[in-house]
Amino acid sequence: MSATRPARSRGSGPVRTQDRGVTRRPTGGGRTARRPASTARPTTRTPTRRREAGDPARRQRWLIVLAAIVLTVFVGRLVQVQVVQGAALASDAQQDRLATQVTPAHRGNILDRNGTVLATSVDRYTIIADQDAIQNFRGNSRHDAEGEPVQDGALGIAQLLGPVLGESKETLAAKLNGEDRYVKLKEGVVPEVQRAVTELDLRAYIPTELSSKRTYPSGAVAGPILGYVNSAMDGQGGVEAAYDDVLAGTDGTRTYERGRDGVPIPGSEIESVAAVPGQDVCLTIDADVQWKAEELLDDAVRDTGASYAMAIVHDVRTGEVVAMADSGDVDPNDRSTSAVADGSRAVNVVFEPGSTGKVIAMAAALEGGYWKPTDQFEVPDTFTVDGETFRDSHPHPVERWTLAGILAQSSNTGTVMMGQEIPWAVRYDYLRKFGLGERTALGLPGESAGLLPDENIDEIENRTPYTVLFGQGVAVSAMQATQVFSTIANGGVHLPARLLAGTQTTDGVRTDAEPGEGEQVVSEETADDVLTMMEAATSEDGTGSAAQVPGYRVAGKTGTAQMFEGGGTTYVASYIGVAPADDPRYTVSVFLKSPRSSIFGGVVAAPVFSDLMGYTLRKEGVPPSDEPVDQFPLTW
Repeated sequence: MSATRPARSRGSGPVRTQDRGVTRRPTGGGRTARRPASTARPTTRTPTRRREAGDPARRQRWLIVLAAIVLTVFVGRLVQVQVVQGAALASDAQQDRLATQVTPAHRGNILDRNGTVLATSVDRYTIIADQDAIQNFRGNSRHDAEGEPVQDGALGIAQLLGPVLGESKETLAAKLNGEDRYVKLKEGVVPEVQRAVTELDLRAYIPTELSSKRTYPSGAVAGPILGYVNSAMDGQGGVEAAYDDVLAGTDGTRTYERGRDGVPIPGSEIESVAAVPGQDVCLTIDADVQWKAEELLDDAVRDTGASYAMAIVHDVRTGEVVAMADSGDVDPNDRSTSAVADGSRAVNVVFEPGSTGKVIAMAAALEGGYWKPTDQFEVPDTFTVDGETFRDSHPHPVERWTLAGILAQSSNTGTVMMGQEIPWAVRYDYLRKFGLGERTALGLPGESAGLLPDENIDEIENRTPYTVLFGQGVAVSAMQATQVFSTIANGGVHLPARLLAGTQTTDGVRTDAEPGEGEQVVSEETADDVLTMMEAATSEDGTGSAAQVPGYRVAGKTGTAQMFEGGGTTYVASYIGVAPADDPRYTVSVFLKSPRSSIFGGVVAAPVFSDLMGYTLRKEGVPPSDEPVDQFPLTW
């Protein structure tokens, strides 16, 4: 029995049949269309999973992983910066913001013995341009001195700053353009101008720096003694260099944080160290006596045709240098010549003392008991000993002179006759005792120790052991030669030469310098006898009569010394004397190099001595001599 399918009515829906690979679909009118078997859809399908390019789940997973990695890096870097390197980075950042400003210490003054200011410092400023910051300047609504709107950048700064500095805005703008952070626009600006610059409110672009300028109110007075200071305010030559550590003080500092524009951040000051001003240096120099000495020397150079001249006023009782003068104007305010730092010739230049050196020989003769002032000699104009012949400065017959007469007439031959009895070792010892061959206690830069012959020169040659008796074969400075006479005038006590009287703080507290200890070179009796012998040399019968000072007794000695220079020989004419001879107060020495009018100290140097000694005694109120002269006989 066969099954029977129910019949469908037309149009009730598609009917599928399979016939030889052809699928039939109902068509309009009940007709079925055929399609090729190759395009027929299978009756059954196995489900498949297809990868689509825009899979959102997969993309989301990758984004999460990537975000986690980035976050991990950021967190790690944050930990490194905040925790590991935090303190160091903060410190580095602060260091970048820090700026240190130096506050120069005020340099101390140099004063004379009466408080007269010989050197002082005044405030000056340097105007700086920050070219890099200037590029960011904006004029905004500002107007310049002419009422014109202020432009941006360098030209705008120049509009404001030009009138204050006295420069055209075009010229100034050219200096302001660039990329440098530090350009000096003007140095040595006075405080009034600096205040005007500050009032422009350009500190971020035009800072100012405080500096000092050294000035010398008395000009050339004591110039070689003072020296000067360079642009770094370091002492050069003279007292400025010798006492630089006292005068300079200690600079202060101010450390603060600043912004990008260079302006200090309010309240950001880290450290502030106040500057310590230098102390004043008080000298033993008397500015008035110093001025007079320089004036007299300039006149002497002009009158005699000398190359230059030197003079010293020395206090016998204290060793203080009251004046130490050089001819010629050497003004420390003028830095155009190197002579400013050369120092005083009175300590730097050496020469043979000539006949002034006979004072040492006479002191050695009396102190050793070899001779007395009244011992008698027959003195020819030439004398030969140990194969060496010596001559006086001029021919003369045999003279009957005492030892005092030999000194008064400045006889070389008589001095050799006397000195041959004194052993060479004794002669050499007294040269040392009177300070020859070593620097004085002044401590000035460039000071010379002079020259002495070898201690065993008597074993080498015969002449020098005798020439030292009358001041040849040795070399001394003017200061060393002056001290010889001061030692005799001070009862035979050699005092250290003094230029420093003391120091003084800004509060006026003064500390006196230690005077130093004296050394008894010869006895007081010997010193008094030599002083009396020197007084005869200044009498009408001596070679130094032109050195007399009205109202005062003078004891001194003329000198004509040789000086070797440039391969040749020239002369130094000198006179060194003491007054009042009955109560010594001052030693004055005068030296003229290469005088043309005369080479003799009694002619060219003695008159200058008279004027300078007279001025000093009157200024210091030293009473005139009231005791009569009791001289040794000069002849027999």
